[in-house]
Amino acid sequence: MSALDNEREQFQKDGFVIVRNLLTAEEVELLSKIARLDQELSNTAYGREDGHGAIVTLSVRNDLINDYYSAIARSSRVVQRMSSFLNDEVYHYHHKLILKEPKVGGAWEWHQDYGYWYNNGCLTPDMGSCLIAIDQATKENGCLQVLRGSHHIGRINHGPIGDQTGADLERVEEATKRYQTVHVELEPGSAVLFHSNLLHRSDQNYSDNPRWALICCYNTKQNDPYKESRHPRYSPLQEMPDAELIGVGQSQLERLKLNTE
Repeated sequence: MSALDNEREQFQKDGFVIVRNLLTAEEVELLSKIARLDQELSNTAYGREDGHGAIVTLSVRNDLINDYYSAIARSSRVVQRMSSFLNDEVYHYHHKLILKEPKVGGAWEWHQDYGYWYNNGCLTPDMGSCLIAIDQATKENGCLQVLRGSHHIGRINHGPIGDQTGADLERVEEATKRYQTVHVELEPGSAVLFHSNLLHRSDQNYSDNPRWALICCYNTKQNDPYKESRHPRYSPLQEMPDAELIGVGQSQLERLKLNTE
């Protein structure tokens, strides 16, 4: 059995797969530099208040353009895994940067991504995400937490919690008794790919260290939404060879440096 087959089996069983060093040290260092110099990112970022009043900052982008974030979302190493795990051609649904700052970065409440995307006209949960750590993700700075295998529960009703939308707390409480909670601690460049029905959350960042992450989200071709929403309907995704990532990133970094001079 190939390494990809093993990952696919684990994804189907557990609802998530951790891939160490998905990005090389050079690639993730470049991502960190770009994100922190990106004035457009700063201007488009907004906050979501958790149930305790703390703010999670994020920036969501639906379009793929000639930038490093889009190149990573299109990269063969991510797209081929997600296509294999979901057993269909996938397309880019959106990508976002999560900017969880030291001491003030808020929590994400327990939820399923399909709890949101269901209302966008996606008939099935054949969808998934790839979270790539830009900074080290630890328990102390609010790393992702998942309930192993909880995607087998199916979609849970969601409702408002603070400015966020969270899963029905009664069902979440029972799920936490039956499914193992896993803290997904990651080194920069490592990633977790997870199913859209997997219950997940994160704590506030109580540490002195930031936790930034890039999350690339995918839908399957056969699950093309039946109505328009804030995220796109199906269009073919042109994969980018992994070897081309560095060149795209270096070009964007040079542009950003010129704009700040």
